Amino acid sequence: MSAAMVPVWTRAVKKVKEEIPKVKIPSLGVGAAFSFLLMMFNVPLPGGTTGHAVGGTLIAILMGPYAACVSVTVALLIQALLFGDGGILSFGANCFNMAFVLPFLGYFIYKAVKDNIKSEKGEYLGIVLGSYAGINAAALCAAIEFGIQPLLFKDAAGQALYCPYPLSISIPAMVIPHLLVAGIVEAVFTLFIVIYIKKVAPDTMYEESNEKKKAIYGLLAFLICLTPLGLLATGTAWGEWGSEEIRSVVSGGKTLGFIPQGMKAGVNFKALLPDYAVNGLPEIAGYILSAIAGVAIFIIFFKVISTFKKDKVGGKLE
Repeated sequence: MSAAMVPVWTRAVKKVKEEIPKVKIPSLGVGAAFSFLLMMFNVPLPGGTTGHAVGGTLIAILMGPYAACVSVTVALLIQALLFGDGGILSFGANCFNMAFVLPFLGYFIYKAVKDNIKSEKGEYLGIVLGSYAGINAAALCAAIEFGIQPLLFKDAAGQALYCPYPLSISIPAMVIPHLLVAGIVEAVFTLFIVIYIKKVAPDTMYEESNEKKKAIYGLLAFLICLTPLGLLATGTAWGEWGSEEIRSVVSGGKTLGFIPQGMKAGVNFKALLPDYAVNGLPEIAGYILSAIAGVAIFIIFFKVISTFKKDKVGGKLE
């Protein structure tokens, strides 16, 4: 899946370099920070699993779908490398689903509704429909990626090498909870944050202003303080089981009872702050500290990137 994302990333980086001025590049870090924080808010889903918002449509509405692709990709990369969340081998698939399908579909639905209903209500309806459809489309893609694995990858005994569940199980297991819960959470978060930004700091993502920046950073700080709510949902997201955990997964009243060979021999990567935990600190404190660290990394990273960018003035580089 990483190979499939290469042309998408190439196009996204090119469009960001062409369309986003140097002074606005740090806004991509703010977008990545929003996405990272929203993904820390795990919510319980029907069936005993968990899910989370992504914020892909939110970033696309504020800065465009190509910028959203870059921001969510960086958020997923730091999430996997520093916090061991999301996985290294699944990075390409996660980016395809959440950094490509989600923001582009969500944005184009939002824009189509907004362009056809010329009122504030039309814009809000577009935000809700776009964000809801975007995350559900991403969930469907993930379900298909899980469900085709038993057909493509088998060991000598005919058992699945990786995900053992076919499309008939993976699609309802992934899609129904997102339709009922995660999609609503994504829509509510997206609508709330867009309304907040429009009210307290319109054009914040496009204009440099210390006062407007304070409003955005205040919202990030508020979300950081709330992130421990994500600890209330204790189940594992469907398909994200560990190698020992998958053996006891129950589906259709039956326990799987074995560990797929491909998972036994998987990559053993030790993250610096696994599962957003910090050695020696209570779970809540570690979660908040991880949120602060993640936000700081995104903002600093894109601030540094902006120093290397040269803007065009009158068709020439500065």
